[in-house]
Amino acid sequence: MVEITTVTGKGDRDAFIKFPWSIYAGDTRWAPPLLIERKEFLDTKKNPFFEYAEVAHFLAKRSGKVVGRISAVHDKKYNDFHGVQHVGFGMFEAVNDVEVSRALFAAVEKWGRERGLAAVWGPVSFSTNHECGLLVDGYDDMPAIMMTYNPTYYERLVEDAGYAKSRDLWAWELSAHASVPEKIGRIAEKIREREGIVVRGANMKKWDEEVDLAFQIYNEAWEKNWGFVPMSRAEFDKLAKEMKQIVKPELVLIAEVKGEVAGFSFTIPDVNPAIAKANGRLLPFGLPKMLMHLKKCDRARLVLLGMRPKFRKRGIDAILYKDTLEKAGKLGFRRGEIGWTLDNNDLVNRAIESMGGKKSKTYRMYEKSLS
Repeated sequence: MVEITTVTGKGDRDAFIKFPWSIYAGDTRWAPPLLIERKEFLDTKKNPFFEYAEVAHFLAKRSGKVVGRISAVHDKKYNDFHGVQHVGFGMFEAVNDVEVSRALFAAVEKWGRERGLAAVWGPVSFSTNHECGLLVDGYDDMPAIMMTYNPTYYERLVEDAGYAKSRDLWAWELSAHASVPEKIGRIAEKIREREGIVVRGANMKKWDEEVDLAFQIYNEAWEKNWGFVPMSRAEFDKLAKEMKQIVKPELVLIAEVKGEVAGFSFTIPDVNPAIAKANGRLLPFGLPKMLMHLKKCDRARLVLLGMRPKFRKRGIDAILYKDTLEKAGKLGFRRGEIGWTLDNNDLVNRAIESMGGKKSKTYRMYEKSLS
Protein backbone atom coordinates (compact mmCIF):
# COMPACT_ATOMS: atom_id res chain seq x y z
CA MET A 1 0.00 0.00 0.00
CA VAL A 2 1.13 3.55 -0.81
CA GLU A 3 0.19 6.24 1.67
CA ILE A 4 0.05 9.89 0.58
CA THR A 5 0.57 12.51 3.27
CA THR A 6 0.62 16.30 3.11
CA VAL A 7 3.83 18.00 4.23
CA THR A 8 3.06 19.99 7.35
CA GLY A 9 5.84 20.18 9.95
CA LYS A 10 9.61 20.59 9.84
CA GLY A 11 10.24 16.84 9.82
CA ASP A 12 8.09 16.33 6.73
CA ARG A 13 9.69 19.32 5.04
CA ASP A 14 13.19 17.96 5.65
CA ALA A 15 12.16 14.54 4.35
CA PHE A 16 10.67 16.19 1.25
CA ILE A 17 13.85 18.17 0.56
CA LYS A 18 16.28 15.31 1.18
CA PHE A 19 14.40 12.54 -0.66
CA PRO A 20 16.16 13.10 -4.05
CA TRP A 21 19.46 11.93 -2.55
CA SER A 22 18.01 8.41 -2.41
CA ILE A 23 17.02 8.58 -6.08
CA TYR A 24 20.30 9.91 -7.46
CA ALA A 25 22.83 8.12 -5.26
CA GLY A 26 25.92 7.49 -7.39
CA ASP A 27 24.64 9.48 -10.41
CA THR A 28 27.39 11.95 -11.30
CA ARG A 29 25.15 13.80 -13.74
CA TRP A 30 22.95 15.08 -10.91
CA ALA A 31 23.89 18.36 -9.25
CA PRO A 32 22.63 18.15 -5.65
CA PRO A 33 21.05 21.46 -4.62
CA LEU A 34 22.19 23.27 -1.51
CA LEU A 35 19.90 22.31 1.37
CA ILE A 36 19.89 25.85 2.71
CA GLU A 37 18.71 27.16 -0.66
CA ARG A 38 15.95 24.54 -0.92
CA LYS A 39 14.66 25.39 2.55
CA GLU A 40 14.48 29.06 1.65
CA PHE A 41 12.81 28.28 -1.68
CA LEU A 42 10.01 26.40 0.12
CA ASP A 43 9.69 28.99 2.89
CA THR A 44 6.44 30.93 2.42
CA LYS A 45 7.93 33.88 4.30
CA LYS A 46 11.17 34.10 2.29
CA ASN A 47 10.06 33.25 -1.25
CA PRO A 48 8.00 36.12 -2.78
CA PHE A 49 6.34 33.64 -5.15
CA PHE A 50 3.98 32.76 -2.30
CA GLU A 51 2.58 36.29 -2.24
CA TYR A 52 0.17 35.29 -5.01
CA ALA A 53 0.38 31.50 -5.16
CA GLU A 54 -0.73 28.53 -3.09
CA VAL A 55 1.39 25.38 -2.94
CA ALA A 56 0.91 21.99 -1.28
CA HIS A 57 3.62 19.33 -0.95
CA PHE A 58 2.91 15.61 -0.77
CA LEU A 59 4.99 12.61 0.31
CA ALA A 60 4.39 9.04 -0.80
CA LYS A 61 5.26 6.43 1.82
CA ARG A 62 5.32 2.65 1.85
CA SER A 63 5.73 0.90 5.20
CA GLY A 64 6.72 4.27 6.66
CA LYS A 65 9.54 4.86 4.15
CA VAL A 66 9.40 7.82 1.74
CA VAL A 67 9.25 6.56 -1.85
CA GLY A 68 8.13 9.70 -3.68
CA ARG A 69 7.22 13.36 -3.52
CA ILE A 70 5.35 15.99 -5.54
CA SER A 71 4.06 19.57 -5.25
CA ALA A 72 0.74 21.04 -6.38
CA VAL A 73 0.91 24.70 -7.44
CA HIS A 74 -1.96 27.16 -7.83
CA ASP A 75 -0.22 30.09 -9.52
CA LYS A 76 -2.99 32.67 -9.57
CA LYS A 77 -0.93 35.21 -11.50
CA TYR A 78 -0.20 32.69 -14.27
CA ASN A 79 -3.85 31.69 -14.54
CA ASP A 80 -5.04 35.31 -14.69
CA PHE A 81 -2.34 36.27 -17.19
CA HIS A 82 -3.20 33.46 -19.62
CA GLY A 83 -6.92 33.15 -18.88
CA VAL A 84 -6.68 29.51 -17.79
CA GLN A 85 -7.45 27.47 -14.67
CA HIS A 86 -4.39 25.28 -14.27
CA VAL A 87 -2.82 23.53 -11.32
CA GLY A 88 0.88 22.92 -11.75
CA PHE A 89 2.78 19.85 -10.66
CA GLY A 90 6.42 20.11 -9.74
CA MET A 91 9.32 18.80 -7.66
CA PHE A 92 8.29 15.30 -8.71
CA GLU A 93 10.63 12.52 -7.63
CA ALA A 94 9.76 8.85 -7.22
CA VAL A 95 11.06 5.32 -7.24
CA ASN A 96 10.44 3.33 -10.40
CA ASP A 97 6.94 2.19 -9.45
CA VAL A 98 3.71 3.24 -11.19
CA GLU A 99 1.70 2.61 -8.03
CA VAL A 100 3.71 5.37 -6.34
CA SER A 101 3.58 7.83 -9.25
CA ARG A 102 -0.13 7.31 -9.85
CA ALA A 103 -0.88 8.02 -6.21
CA LEU A 104 1.21 11.21 -6.27
CA PHE A 105 -0.43 12.57 -9.41
CA ALA A 106 -3.87 11.63 -8.07
CA ALA A 107 -3.13 13.79 -5.00
CA VAL A 108 -2.30 16.79 -7.20
CA GLU A 109 -5.40 16.26 -9.31
CA LYS A 110 -7.65 15.98 -6.25
CA TRP A 111 -6.12 19.14 -4.81
CA GLY A 112 -6.74 20.97 -8.10
CA ARG A 113 -10.35 19.84 -8.39
CA GLU A 114 -11.03 21.01 -4.84
CA ARG A 115 -10.03 24.49 -6.01
CA GLY A 116 -12.13 24.39 -9.17
CA LEU A 117 -9.14 24.10 -11.50
CA ALA A 118 -9.60 22.52 -14.92
CA ALA A 119 -6.24 21.05 -15.96
CA VAL A 120 -2.82 20.03 -14.65
CA TRP A 121 0.40 21.15 -16.32
CA GLY A 122 4.06 20.76 -15.54
CA PRO A 123 6.55 20.05 -14.30
CA VAL A 124 6.95 23.57 -12.92
CA SER A 125 8.89 24.14 -9.72
CA PHE A 126 7.12 26.49 -9.22
CA SER A 127 6.78 28.37 -12.54
CA THR A 128 8.64 28.83 -15.81
CA ASN A 129 10.65 31.49 -13.99
CA HIS A 130 12.12 28.63 -11.96
CA GLU A 131 13.11 25.11 -13.04
CA CYS A 132 10.63 23.50 -15.40
CA GLY A 133 10.32 20.66 -17.88
CA LEU A 134 11.08 16.94 -17.69
CA LEU A 135 14.36 15.86 -19.28
CA VAL A 136 13.49 13.36 -22.03
CA ASP A 137 16.56 13.57 -24.28
CA GLY A 138 20.19 14.47 -23.64
CA TYR A 139 21.43 12.51 -20.63
CA ASP A 140 25.10 12.62 -21.64
CA ASP A 141 26.24 15.16 -19.07
CA MET A 142 25.14 17.31 -16.17
CA PRO A 143 22.52 19.89 -17.17
CA ALA A 144 23.46 23.55 -16.81
CA ILE A 145 22.53 25.71 -13.85
CA MET A 146 18.77 26.19 -13.32
CA MET A 147 17.95 23.35 -15.71
CA THR A 148 16.37 20.08 -14.61
CA TYR A 149 17.63 16.53 -14.43
CA ASN A 150 15.78 13.26 -13.80
CA PRO A 151 16.05 9.50 -14.36
CA THR A 152 15.03 8.20 -17.78
CA TYR A 153 12.06 6.28 -16.33
CA TYR A 154 10.27 9.48 -15.23
CA GLU A 155 8.95 9.98 -18.75
CA ARG A 156 7.15 6.64 -18.53
CA LEU A 157 5.76 7.37 -15.06
CA VAL A 158 4.35 10.74 -16.10
CA GLU A 159 2.75 9.42 -19.28
CA ASP A 160 1.38 6.36 -17.43
CA ALA A 161 -0.58 8.82 -15.25
CA GLY A 162 -2.38 10.14 -18.34
CA TYR A 163 -0.24 13.17 -19.17
CA ALA A 164 0.47 14.18 -22.77
CA LYS A 165 3.05 16.48 -24.32
CA SER A 166 2.13 20.13 -24.25
CA ARG A 167 5.37 21.67 -25.46
CA ASP A 168 9.06 20.79 -25.74
CA LEU A 169 11.79 23.12 -24.50
CA TRP A 170 15.20 22.87 -26.15
CA ALA A 171 18.73 23.50 -24.91
CA TRP A 172 21.51 24.23 -27.38
CA GLU A 173 25.24 23.56 -27.11
CA LEU A 174 27.94 25.78 -28.63
CA SER A 175 31.70 25.92 -28.47
CA ALA A 176 32.85 29.19 -26.89
CA HIS A 177 35.85 29.12 -29.22
CA ALA A 178 33.84 28.63 -32.40
CA SER A 179 34.17 31.37 -34.97
CA VAL A 180 31.07 33.37 -35.73
CA PRO A 181 30.08 32.47 -39.32
CA GLU A 182 31.59 35.09 -41.61
CA LYS A 183 28.28 36.07 -43.19
CA ILE A 184 26.54 36.41 -39.81
CA GLY A 185 29.41 38.47 -38.43
CA ARG A 186 29.49 40.76 -41.45
CA ILE A 187 25.74 41.38 -41.32
CA ALA A 188 25.79 41.98 -37.57
CA GLU A 189 28.52 44.60 -37.88
CA LYS A 190 26.68 46.37 -40.71
CA ILE A 191 23.54 46.52 -38.58
CA ARG A 192 25.55 47.77 -35.60
CA GLU A 193 27.00 50.61 -37.64
CA ARG A 194 23.83 51.50 -39.57
CA GLU A 195 21.52 51.54 -36.55
CA GLY A 196 23.98 53.18 -34.17
CA ILE A 197 23.85 50.19 -31.81
CA VAL A 198 26.00 50.20 -28.71
CA VAL A 199 26.38 47.05 -26.61
CA ARG A 200 27.77 47.41 -23.10
CA GLY A 201 28.36 45.13 -20.15
CA ALA A 202 26.70 45.54 -16.76
CA ASN A 203 28.05 48.18 -14.41
CA MET A 204 28.45 46.34 -11.12
CA LYS A 205 28.91 49.64 -9.25
CA LYS A 206 25.39 50.56 -10.34
CA TRP A 207 23.90 47.09 -9.93
CA ASP A 208 20.57 48.32 -8.54
CA GLU A 209 20.12 50.64 -11.53
CA GLU A 210 20.97 47.81 -13.92
CA VAL A 211 18.39 45.59 -12.18
CA ASP A 212 15.78 48.35 -12.59
CA LEU A 213 16.55 48.47 -16.30
CA ALA A 214 16.45 44.69 -16.74
CA PHE A 215 13.14 44.45 -14.89
CA GLN A 216 11.54 46.98 -17.23
CA ILE A 217 12.71 45.09 -20.30
CA TYR A 218 11.95 41.60 -18.97
CA ASN A 219 8.20 41.82 -18.52
CA GLU A 220 7.84 43.81 -21.75
CA ALA A 221 10.03 41.59 -23.93
CA TRP A 222 8.43 38.26 -23.03
CA GLU A 223 4.80 39.39 -22.81
CA LYS A 224 2.32 36.66 -23.81
CA ASN A 225 4.96 34.08 -24.73
CA TRP A 226 3.88 30.51 -24.08
CA GLY A 227 4.30 29.66 -20.42
CA PHE A 228 5.51 33.13 -19.48
CA VAL A 229 4.35 34.70 -16.24
CA PRO A 230 5.51 38.18 -15.21
CA MET A 231 7.77 38.35 -12.19
CA SER A 232 6.84 40.62 -9.33
CA ARG A 233 9.48 43.18 -8.41
CA ALA A 234 10.18 41.25 -5.21
CA GLU A 235 10.79 38.03 -7.20
CA PHE A 236 13.04 39.80 -9.67
CA ASP A 237 15.07 41.44 -6.91
CA LYS A 238 15.53 38.10 -5.15
CA LEU A 239 16.79 36.48 -8.35
CA ALA A 240 19.11 39.41 -9.05
CA LYS A 241 20.55 39.18 -5.54
CA GLU A 242 21.26 35.47 -5.99
CA MET A 243 22.76 35.91 -9.47
CA LYS A 244 25.02 38.80 -8.41
CA GLN A 245 27.17 36.29 -6.52
CA ILE A 246 28.19 34.45 -9.71
CA VAL A 247 27.58 36.91 -12.55
CA LYS A 248 30.32 38.00 -14.95
CA PRO A 249 29.55 41.64 -15.90
CA GLU A 250 31.06 41.13 -19.36
CA LEU A 251 28.34 38.56 -20.08
CA VAL A 252 25.38 40.71 -18.99
CA LEU A 253 24.90 42.74 -22.17
CA ILE A 254 22.62 45.71 -22.75
CA ALA A 255 21.94 46.92 -26.29
CA GLU A 256 21.11 50.57 -26.92
CA VAL A 257 19.96 52.13 -30.18
CA LYS A 258 20.89 55.80 -30.38
CA GLY A 259 20.81 56.01 -26.60
CA GLU A 260 17.54 54.11 -26.14
CA VAL A 261 17.64 50.69 -24.46
CA ALA A 262 16.50 48.05 -26.95
CA GLY A 263 17.14 44.73 -25.21
CA PHE A 264 19.51 42.67 -23.14
CA SER A 265 21.07 39.25 -22.81
CA PHE A 266 21.94 37.50 -19.56
CA THR A 267 24.62 34.80 -19.47
CA ILE A 268 25.99 33.23 -16.31
CA PRO A 269 28.73 30.74 -15.50
CA ASP A 270 27.41 27.20 -15.12
CA VAL A 271 28.38 26.61 -11.50
CA ASN A 272 26.50 23.30 -11.20
CA PRO A 273 29.70 21.18 -11.18
CA ALA A 274 31.06 23.26 -8.29
CA ILE A 275 27.78 23.21 -6.33
CA ALA A 276 27.65 19.43 -6.78
CA LYS A 277 30.93 19.09 -4.87
CA ALA A 278 29.22 20.41 -1.72
CA ASN A 279 26.65 17.58 -1.88
CA GLY A 280 24.01 19.86 -0.39
CA ARG A 281 25.93 21.12 2.65
CA LEU A 282 28.20 24.15 2.87
CA LEU A 283 29.66 23.20 6.24
CA PRO A 284 32.07 21.93 7.29
CA PHE A 285 33.66 20.82 4.01
CA GLY A 286 31.15 21.73 1.29
CA LEU A 287 32.02 25.42 0.93
CA PRO A 288 35.79 24.90 0.52
CA LYS A 289 35.18 22.18 -2.07
CA MET A 290 32.71 24.38 -3.94
CA LEU A 291 35.02 27.40 -3.98
CA MET A 292 37.93 25.27 -5.16
CA HIS A 293 35.97 24.00 -8.14
CA LEU A 294 34.35 27.32 -9.12
CA LYS A 295 37.46 28.30 -11.08
CA LYS A 296 37.25 25.05 -13.05
CA CYS A 297 33.73 25.70 -14.40
CA ASP A 298 34.17 25.92 -18.16
CA ARG A 299 30.60 26.32 -19.42
CA ALA A 300 28.38 29.40 -19.51
CA ARG A 301 24.62 29.43 -19.97
CA LEU A 302 22.77 32.11 -21.89
CA VAL A 303 19.61 32.30 -19.79
CA LEU A 304 17.77 35.25 -21.32
CA LEU A 305 17.88 37.28 -24.49
CA GLY A 306 14.99 39.63 -25.09
CA MET A 307 14.13 42.65 -27.17
CA ARG A 308 11.56 45.33 -26.53
CA PRO A 309 8.76 44.91 -29.14
CA LYS A 310 9.63 47.91 -31.32
CA PHE A 311 13.24 46.71 -31.71
CA ARG A 312 12.47 43.14 -32.76
CA LYS A 313 13.44 41.70 -36.17
CA ARG A 314 16.17 44.30 -36.66
CA GLY A 315 19.14 41.98 -36.19
CA ILE A 316 20.06 43.22 -32.72
CA ASP A 317 19.68 39.71 -31.30
CA ALA A 318 22.39 38.51 -33.71
CA ILE A 319 24.73 41.17 -32.36
CA LEU A 320 24.06 40.06 -28.78
CA TYR A 321 24.67 36.40 -29.72
CA LYS A 322 27.91 37.33 -31.48
CA ASP A 323 29.21 39.51 -28.67
CA THR A 324 28.31 36.95 -26.01
CA LEU A 325 30.12 34.16 -27.87
CA GLU A 326 33.25 36.26 -28.33
CA LYS A 327 33.35 37.52 -24.74
CA ALA A 328 32.77 34.04 -23.30
CA GLY A 329 35.74 32.74 -25.27
CA LYS A 330 37.97 35.55 -24.03
CA LEU A 331 36.95 34.81 -20.43
CA GLY A 332 38.17 31.24 -20.81
CA PHE A 333 34.89 29.36 -21.17
CA ARG A 334 35.21 26.36 -23.46
CA ARG A 335 31.53 25.87 -24.21
CA GLY A 336 28.17 27.47 -23.82
CA GLU A 337 24.53 26.53 -23.54
CA ILE A 338 21.55 28.50 -24.80
CA GLY A 339 18.34 27.49 -23.20
CA TRP A 340 15.68 27.03 -23.07
CA THR A 341 13.86 27.86 -26.30
CA LEU A 342 10.38 26.79 -27.37
CA ASP A 343 10.27 24.00 -29.94
CA ASN A 344 8.01 26.06 -32.22
CA ASN A 345 10.03 29.29 -32.04
CA ASP A 346 11.45 28.87 -35.53
CA LEU A 347 12.89 32.38 -35.74
CA VAL A 348 15.04 32.00 -32.61
CA ASN A 349 15.95 28.36 -33.22
CA ARG A 350 17.13 29.07 -36.77
CA ALA A 351 19.22 31.98 -35.49
CA ILE A 352 20.93 29.72 -32.95
CA GLU A 353 21.60 27.08 -35.60
CA SER A 354 23.09 29.75 -37.88
CA MET A 355 25.58 30.57 -35.09
CA GLY A 356 26.66 26.93 -34.91
CA GLY A 357 24.37 25.80 -32.10
CA LYS A 358 23.39 22.14 -31.88
CA LYS A 359 20.35 20.95 -29.97
CA SER A 360 21.65 19.07 -26.92
CA LYS A 361 18.71 18.46 -24.57
CA THR A 362 14.93 18.28 -24.70
CA TYR A 363 12.73 19.13 -21.72
CA ARG A 364 9.05 18.20 -22.02
CA MET A 365 6.06 20.02 -20.59
CA TYR A 366 2.92 17.95 -19.99
CA GLU A 367 -0.77 18.63 -19.55
CA LYS A 368 -3.85 16.70 -18.49
CA SER A 369 -7.49 17.75 -18.37
CA LEU A 370 -9.35 17.31 -15.08
CA SER A 371 -12.76 17.07 -16.73
